[in-house]
Amino acid sequence: MNGPEIHLEFAPELLLFVPRARPTGRTKAATDGVSSLGHVVESLGVPLTEVGALLVDGREVSAGHVPAAGESVTVRSVAHPQRVPGAPLRFLLDVHLGTLARRLRLLGVDTAYESTDIGDPALAARSAAERRVMLSRDRGLLRRRELWAGAFVYSTRPEEQLGYVLDRFRPELRPWTRCTACNGLLRRVTKDDVADQLKGGTHRTYDVFAQCSACGRAYWKGAHHEQLEAIVQRAVAGTGRDGRP
Repeated sequence: MNGPEIHLEFAPELLLFVPRARPTGRTKAATDGVSSLGHVVESLGVPLTEVGALLVDGREVSAGHVPAAGESVTVRSVAHPQRVPGAPLRFLLDVHLGTLARRLRLLGVDTAYESTDIGDPALAARSAAERRVMLSRDRGLLRRRELWAGAFVYSTRPEEQLGYVLDRFRPELRPWTRCTACNGLLRRVTKDDVADQLKGGTHRTYDVFAQCSACGRAYWKGAHHEQLEAIVQRAVAGTGRDGRP
């Protein structure tokens, strides 16, 4: 390590990104008198989307602070619930988070999803243009400056991913109001309105239908409804009876 040093201590949640700081959470980094503290933290592997308060010798500073030799830095993880500037709260998910996207839509959360890999620059640009929180497991993507906001999805298990996003952002839930296929809003329709999408058994068995106002897809309480209802009930139970934090 060359040049003057600063001492850093990372929150336990951030050690995933900083192997060199394990197991104590502490490490050192060189300073050049020019680079910001945010740049130093990112150079060690931590996306700033995951960083909460930054303390230098016990006082809170911004990511733009230029560290001096010998300073002691505490890097905390982002606080929950995280408040994102602007409203309403909306999300954008990359190609690897399709199941999470469908579950968020099931809960009525405005969730855009790219089913093909359009590349990090395009995803970051869409996040900025539409003011959507970028959810991803791609650390490089989350480090792009043009992002509106972002968050690393720590788990690879959809149920844990959903629980984490709901805990971190506490979005308002409006279950059964969005199309899980395209994110469009659902509206109540008659059986006749969607008859061309129904097979014989479905047409005879069900009487209550909804249809996506964007793509036209029909919905009814079919064979998988109990499984979906369980997902909804767990989510609502974790945020309050009306789906609010």
